[in-house]
Amino acid sequence: MKSGYRRAAILAAGLLSMCAGAGAHAAGTVVKALPTGVVVKYAGGTLDLDLVRANVLRVHFLPYGHATPPALVISPRAPRAAATRVTIHQQGDQVVLQSERMRVIFNRRAGTLSVYRPGASASVLTQHGLRLLGRDTLAVGFRPRNAALYGVHGFNSFQSARSGMLRMGRQFATAGWEGDAGAPLVWSTSGFALLVDSQKTLFDLGHGFIKVLHETRPDLDYYLILGNPSRIFSTLDVLTGHAPMFPKWSFGFINSQWGINQGELLRIVHQYRKLHIPINAFALDFDWKAWGQNNYGEFRWNTKKFPAGPSGKLGRELAAEGIHLIGIMKPRIFLDTVEGRYCTQHHLFLPGEKPSLDYWAHKPTKTLDFEKAATRKFFFNATLRHSFASGIVGWWNDEADETGNDRQFFNMERALYDGQRKYFPKQRVWSLNRNFWLGAQRYAYGLWSGDIKSGFKSMAAQRQRMLSAIDVGEMWWGMDGGGFSGHPSGQNYARWLEFDAFAPITRVHGSYLQRRQPWLYGQTAARAATHALDLRYRLFPYIYSLAWNEHRTGIGLVRPLYFLWPHDPHVRNDYSAWMFGPSLLVSPVVGRNQRVKNLYLPPGTWTNFFTGKLYHGNQVITLALDHKTFADIPLFVRQGAIIPMQPLMEYIGQHPVTQATVEVFPAKRATHFDYYDDDGETYAYEHGDYFVQRLGAQARGPTVSLTVGAVRGTYKPALRRYLFVVHQVEARTVSIDGHLLHPAAKRAALAGCRSACWARGHNEAGPLTFVDLTAGRPYRVSIETVSRAGSGDPN
Repeated sequence: MKSGYRRAAILAAGLLSMCAGAGAHAAGTVVKALPTGVVVKYAGGTLDLDLVRANVLRVHFLPYGHATPPALVISPRAPRAAATRVTIHQQGDQVVLQSERMRVIFNRRAGTLSVYRPGASASVLTQHGLRLLGRDTLAVGFRPRNAALYGVHGFNSFQSARSGMLRMGRQFATAGWEGDAGAPLVWSTSGFALLVDSQKTLFDLGHGFIKVLHETRPDLDYYLILGNPSRIFSTLDVLTGHAPMFPKWSFGFINSQWGINQGELLRIVHQYRKLHIPINAFALDFDWKAWGQNNYGEFRWNTKKFPAGPSGKLGRELAAEGIHLIGIMKPRIFLDTVEGRYCTQHHLFLPGEKPSLDYWAHKPTKTLDFEKAATRKFFFNATLRHSFASGIVGWWNDEADETGNDRQFFNMERALYDGQRKYFPKQRVWSLNRNFWLGAQRYAYGLWSGDIKSGFKSMAAQRQRMLSAIDVGEMWWGMDGGGFSGHPSGQNYARWLEFDAFAPITRVHGSYLQRRQPWLYGQTAARAATHALDLRYRLFPYIYSLAWNEHRTGIGLVRPLYFLWPHDPHVRNDYSAWMFGPSLLVSPVVGRNQRVKNLYLPPGTWTNFFTGKLYHGNQVITLALDHKTFADIPLFVRQGAIIPMQPLMEYIGQHPVTQATVEVFPAKRATHFDYYDDDGETYAYEHGDYFVQRLGAQARGPTVSLTVGAVRGTYKPALRRYLFVVHQVEARTVSIDGHLLHPAAKRAALAGCRSACWARGHNEAGPLTFVDLTAGRPYRVSIETVSRAGSGDPN
């Protein structure tokens, strides 16, 4: 027993003797000590109060001591007790649980619960009537009463998203359909969250209170969480499960198409390469499979449209061009087939469902019941395994949101994830799905926003859809770039791809026979779209490092502004801009023929990524827009940024990255960035086969410091050099680990550097200092400056 647990047990044992004989169950009697909490007995059941993390109190009411199975939200690996020291003691009728991040006071006689930050005199959360929890009653009060509330749900493709990000009144948590996302979760930038382990959940949200009006388990089970937004989401990640790493190729551009054959696919890919437009994957709709045919047509290649599919020849030819294939998957099976009869015989269909005609093949089908383990095992059958082995290496799961069951999509992808990890354990899983329920991220689960329309209005509304999905824990979100239904104008397409490049998943798609290749929308649009994609590919080391961070912490690549500035009233309901990682603020142009954009920059100093112009934050700035070429993206660098970049490639992995260019914008506060790499394909990273090196920067008076930390992990990347580009800094001298270095005459001379070198330079925005270092070893660099532009930086 750990020392913290031992002390908690000793103190709780004392409570047992003090509370024994209290008699009145209405007052609550402490009957059992937990390692980090207590069990209280009431007339209607028992109440577990347990600090399962330093900042998390789990409250579980068990009517008559009986528990029901968890609702899939909570990970099977979620902690059952805090790893830090917890003390438990009594003050009269009050039982106090204390950790380093939370103090809980439970009044067993009054049946009240109060949650405090350590050392605070005012509670953050309060709860009355704990002895009534068996009556499906849950109400939590909070301070301040005007706290902004987020979470619960997203928006489906047909809903108005005008309400934005804030949640108030009656709010229904459900996975929904057509791009919706949901979680039994309410959280606030004021520093608290409530997570209920339930399925469909009805909340009533008001000023100063959160009520749960309906949930799906008789033994009410919920978690009270304290912390800023980053801590809340890192805590959710621990409770609901880490998202595994996606394969490297999936962070590139994905072209989806419905209505295609092998010949057209190869012509399209060759045109991408001829025009030097980056692309990594192609997603195939109904066309790839023998849909409606006997002998597992739902799971095998259509040999008329893709004759080289089953042999793997097509997959190999595309792989040589850097292209990975994604195949659409449906949750239904044709009845008059071998597989249909098998599913009927083994009761794998949804109970009570009547047959219906498939809208594409016009033959009777029924829907699989993915709640059943036998169904999930059947789904990753030998035929599908052959399709995977011959080239379909990503899953595009569709239409499992039509049953009304929040777990259907969740379990459909669970079937594919478990199957692939069993039969192809060395290849990472990637999937795209049409709804999301918290916990599904454990199964390599991406979300897209459904069958949206073309046009600027629809494009603009994707901002709320993306950020609201992130607010309920789905960090990997994408959309049908260009719109599913309709045909975008060249301007709409160009602006959409600029948005798409700064979404977690970058993808285009259209309805049947709609094509979304950039060159089909005119030269001006194609240039603007290619410019945006080029930038995403150059930013790949930054993006991939942040994907690793999301895997570890649950904090995604895209972050609403209120994640980083939770107390700034200007960003409380702002979805016009977001952070792309910790360093870049982007605000895509979403208006037709828009000539001017007003943009709020949060506190700090910001640099226009393209022009180098400096701006002070905490104000609205006005930007002139290029309404003729559509080539400008409002993109700003936060002071303190450390942004690793790579040379431009036409697909991720086209060439080994032997040098990373690290753009540094030093601030008075110390900042750091963990550069990450691994093999990009396997799960070896789960066993320590990765490369992590922390890069740091700070500006103090006339001195700018750069640090490169020791390497963690066993992976040996191709990376050999870091070229630090320190912006707004003109160096007088540079020393490495205390040794003064002689400058190179110019930047080009650094190409032959074998150890550590530096040079001066300029761009249109001012002075630069270049420092070239060997990757994979630690350094301490001190730059004594002649001058530092923007030295008034308040950061």
